[in-house]
Amino acid sequence: MRDHVIYESRLELSRLLFADFDPAVRGIVAQPFLLKTVLEGKVRRHIPDYLLLTEQAPVVVDVKPLHRLSKPEVAITFDWTRQAVELRGWKYEVWSEPPAVELENIRFLAGYRRDWLFSPEILEDLRGAELDGVSLRQAARCLSNRPESQVRSAIHHLLWMQSLVTDLNRPLGPSHVLRWVA
Repeated sequence: MRDHVIYESRLELSRLLFADFDPAVRGIVAQPFLLKTVLEGKVRRHIPDYLLLTEQAPVVVDVKPLHRLSKPEVAITFDWTRQAVELRGWKYEVWSEPPAVELENIRFLAGYRRDWLFSPEILEDLRGAELDGVSLRQAARCLSNRPESQVRSAIHHLLWMQSLVTDLNRPLGPSHVLRWVA
């Protein structure tokens, strides 16, 4: 099911983009549960931002700007949350600002996520093409019988699907070298 997932900030939206791009993530639940504990005689409550359902184990995610992580109240909350989550055998992560270039590349590729927008014939032709080690510019021209713009869009879709990969740590451009994922 491809339902929308709620978010309360641009930072949470960024985490959702990265989760959506991660092939190991099979499902995402926003504000999945309430955790309660007693610390130093006080009842503490916390609702994590996301639960990522992955192939390995569930991952509980709290999203917080980097500058707020050093606040004692935040650190204490995340510490006992980590303990509670890891006692279940689950993973826990605190997610802050990602590298800006990688975020922009993933945000751009997210525009190519919808399967139904791409010609199955072009996708099939690309899957049969020798694109390993080829630049994005060359790959867009590899199907001479197809419009270059449609081929390029299909390549971006294959990058989103991670059938093809490239270096997303620098701004995506025509010189990027493509690799097939085995």
